[in-house]
Amino acid sequence: MSIFHLIIFICFLLSISYLVFLTSASWCPPLAFPQQTTRQFEQRTDRFWEFQEESNSWVEVKLPFDLVSCVNDNCTKVGLIDQTSKAEEGHLANGKDVSNKTKNLKMREGDLTGLEENSYTVLPLRRRMSLTKMSDTSIWVTGESGSIYERFWNGVQWVIAPHDLQLSAGRAVSVLIVNRTIFAISEEGNLYQMKLSDWEELKPAFNQSINKEAEQSSVIQMKSGTVSYDGLRVYFCTKTGLLLELSEVEPPRWENHGRPPGADVAAIADMARIRTDVVYTISSTGDLYEYDKSSRPSWKKHLQNEETDKDGSLLPLQGCMIYGLSGDHSVSLFLLTKGGKLVERRLHQRKWKWITHGSPEDHHLTSITPFLEDELKERFFSLFLTTSTGSVFEYQIPKHLRTAQEDQISEAWQNHMHPPNAKAARGIPGLKFQLGRILFALDDGRLAELHLPGLGGQNSGPTNQFNRKKLSSKYIWSILDAPESEGWNGEYCTEERGPMNCIAGIKDEPNDSGNIRSLTRRRKGTKAQQDYLSLGTSRSRLVKASEEYRFPDNWINTSFRLSLVQAGVSFFIITEAGLIFEYLYTESVWLWLRHDHSTPMRGALGNYNGSVFFVDVYGTLLIRERSNNELAWINCTAMRKGRQVIGGPPWDGMSGKLKVTAEDALFFVSKSGRLLQFSVALRKFKWKDCRSPPETKLACIIDQEVFRENIVFVVGINGRLYQYNKVTELWHEHHQSQHLVLSRLPGTAMRPSFFSLTGSLFMLSEDGGLVEYHWNAWNGWNWVEHGTPSKDVTLVAPPSPCIKGNQLFLIGSDGNIYLRYMDQLIWRWKNCGFPQNGDGDTRDQTEMGANDRMQEVCMDNDPTANLDINLENPNDQNRKCDPKVAPTRPIPFSEDSVIFELRDGRLAEIQKARDSKWVWQRIIGTPTSSCKGSYLTALAS
Repeated sequence: MSIFHLIIFICFLLSISYLVFLTSASWCPPLAFPQQTTRQFEQRTDRFWEFQEESNSWVEVKLPFDLVSCVNDNCTKVGLIDQTSKAEEGHLANGKDVSNKTKNLKMREGDLTGLEENSYTVLPLRRRMSLTKMSDTSIWVTGESGSIYERFWNGVQWVIAPHDLQLSAGRAVSVLIVNRTIFAISEEGNLYQMKLSDWEELKPAFNQSINKEAEQSSVIQMKSGTVSYDGLRVYFCTKTGLLLELSEVEPPRWENHGRPPGADVAAIADMARIRTDVVYTISSTGDLYEYDKSSRPSWKKHLQNEETDKDGSLLPLQGCMIYGLSGDHSVSLFLLTKGGKLVERRLHQRKWKWITHGSPEDHHLTSITPFLEDELKERFFSLFLTTSTGSVFEYQIPKHLRTAQEDQISEAWQNHMHPPNAKAARGIPGLKFQLGRILFALDDGRLAELHLPGLGGQNSGPTNQFNRKKLSSKYIWSILDAPESEGWNGEYCTEERGPMNCIAGIKDEPNDSGNIRSLTRRRKGTKAQQDYLSLGTSRSRLVKASEEYRFPDNWINTSFRLSLVQAGVSFFIITEAGLIFEYLYTESVWLWLRHDHSTPMRGALGNYNGSVFFVDVYGTLLIRERSNNELAWINCTAMRKGRQVIGGPPWDGMSGKLKVTAEDALFFVSKSGRLLQFSVALRKFKWKDCRSPPETKLACIIDQEVFRENIVFVVGINGRLYQYNKVTELWHEHHQSQHLVLSRLPGTAMRPSFFSLTGSLFMLSEDGGLVEYHWNAWNGWNWVEHGTPSKDVTLVAPPSPCIKGNQLFLIGSDGNIYLRYMDQLIWRWKNCGFPQNGDGDTRDQTEMGANDRMQEVCMDNDPTANLDINLENPNDQNRKCDPKVAPTRPIPFSEDSVIFELRDGRLAEIQKARDSKWVWQRIIGTPTSSCKGSYLTALAS
């Protein structure tokens, strides 16, 4: 055999051996491979994208981002993508049990459907909130809405002064005060300077020979800023990771310090007090850098040791620097890690070292309140930190520590919890503005003060003198109201003489009769905390009752049969058969215009900018609008994330009087009982699921932003009152007596003046009585039960829109309408009957009894002059006319007239005469009325 054949034979044998080896390997039992069932998802990036069908492109989402699963209009939150999730899941301290930590994390980041609040709920990041101190009497705040306002002590009380950026500037995210000069940073990254009460944009201008990057000054966008301890300079970090310095204001002098080699500047941790040219920054990867313009190189990196590296990289946010903690010449910089731990970078005897202080058990720290030395605790320094669940902790550190582990306090972490029914905002540092007084931004948009008893609160001004021996060491909470821009009840100051003056308030003064008139608007701090309840506080019996409630078949039709389009010119009516008719005044003639659609309609849910929103028998939301001189239909439910609806807002405001903004939206109630937001501004239609309170489904909307800007008031099918805040996207339940159960009908907002927040919401109770929910600056929220006009009459339809700020009509079970109005601070009833009713009781009825009744009446006008139909013998059975008022929600037709539906299908208009008396003006025949009359009809095309 040749050598060639021998080589071929050997290769053949080797190939057979290899196949046998592979075959035998495939016979290995499955237990030979380790099980992978315990593997957990680990987030390694903070950038995620969502595919948008409208633009057919991928768009980067902002974190935190809810993962929502929707099946048959039933949407539930199944997860959350957050910037800190990696640190919360991956970094464990001091060798704690992994399974327990994972269990606690799942409780904190589990199913948050309905936003039910508990001690484990991880709050969302509030990126626009900030607190800045100008002086002891002036605190500047940026709210989550992007507004800027000032809390100012005018010598009598704290007042709120608005300082919003102009609309073209967008929303503000922070305010900086440098040597009495005020700057603001917008969400787009532009810098503005206040000059003579106006904001002017300030663009950085550099010496272009220093750095080529400065040549692009026109595109530099600010991210955040920090003022030096001497109050003369301000450092900025840009969105591109540069460190800028504004060393002089007038004229502006800018310096561009660049960025660390191979890194960026994501946040300014702090600045040195002694060496004023030293700045500490944190990169986006979580590394600490030190910038010193007088040294070479200017940038130095602080390396982490193994112990601190276990807790994760540093969190890019402001830290806190303390001098003399471990010696007269020591420096301590306190920072947070992405794992929520408190760490210290200490300089002692010319040596730097890292010290890990950890965190309270099962809590994730998110911000540090800048330090002010507390003279009440001579032996300790106190740091106040907020957690991801909205609590505030105080960390006490003994002074002059010799080593890292010596002289530890038995209980270093003190939990101050949070105000009742509110949580501290996640990631927003507090503000120590005076001894024993610390301000915190709340997650719901308000403010809260953590203070020592007797030193703070809503009614306490700046304190300069106090008795240290009598002060308690226990802190208490006081909630401070925010302005209407955040959806709350804080009223702005005025230029009028009095306690609300923006500059100098005046105390109570005697009036003409010599009595002291109380002008100072001060509320008890505890009252505000009781008005708004955390979700999940309703009793289980209400949940059971809500599950058993079923809407009447004609609920939509009776609540939304009529809809005003243009005051005095046009309105819509939906018939029982689902037909759409528009009553239109054109060319000096009133006529009925029919709008055809392939499916019958159930109701008209509102209008916006001339477009009317309808709902059909299947719950489909449709828009009827004019396009290029032709009328068209738009199916909103067929849009992305569209839903079927059963109700909308009670549009009480006159068309054209509602201000139009770039964030306009309509709210609807879905078939599954959830609140839906439908954006309509600039025709950029978009659906958003606002969910519902956890213990109930929604029945109807009481008011949308008429009574309070950015607030939608709703009633659950359990008969309780709730509100949704557009700014914070949070639900609140209002305090309500257990015996008071509201009806599931729309309500009416009454706000006499838009310059004052005083007003009321009017609703019906389940037993047919009128209920008022009133607010004023003195007493806050209060329930008032008005009852019924008489013992044998109940109210059967939603209230009419508010008229002149103190009047509204209601429909009785007897077919009469009743006027509820205020006369000399007394609420009175007036029976206005129905058209052509001369026998009814038309006397006023007050809550004081028969002796206070007046003789004013609601009168019928001349029937032959103004009625569209000749009312000859209205009781004629052949005509099938019934002039009594039907239980259909009325609508305004002008500033002093209201349209009602009659039981025979016709319409009637009541109008206020010159002598302030209400008279029946006319009866309007309709195409489908059983009481036939003459009218003009046409087909819309």
